Amino acid sequence: QVQLVESGGDSVQAGGSLRLSCKPSQYISETYSMGWFRQAPGKEREGVACIFADGTTTYADSDKGRFTISRDNANNILNLQMTSLKPEDTGLYYCAAFLKTRGSTYCAAPNFRVWGQGTQVTVSS
Repeated sequence: QVQLVESGGDSVQAGGSLRLSCKPSQYISETYSMGWFRQAPGKEREGVACIFADGTTTYADSDKGRFTISRDNANNILNLQMTSLKPEDTGLYYCAAFLKTRGSTYCAAPNFRVWGQGTQVTVSS
């Protein structure tokens, strides 16, 4: 089974930036959808950003315009560039891959079947 390893999480002040990376243990073609998800303490895991096989990207309303999801295909890495960070962005960020349902464009945790262990992002005011 493919393993996903996230990195880049850190503690930063509001207004700062971070780049998260997800490195699969083996190559994942861009034809497979991937996503970033966030779980804050006491809350359910929510979709932050997804990139689908056709190249379409989606973002949570609260993150749109501040976050950018992209794939570095040459290095087999999924990135999440985060700017203008807010305290409410705090949480454990997970990388996910492989849709359970072919053709789905719903950026929600139940749609993905392979997950990383997460990387912590903490934003202070």
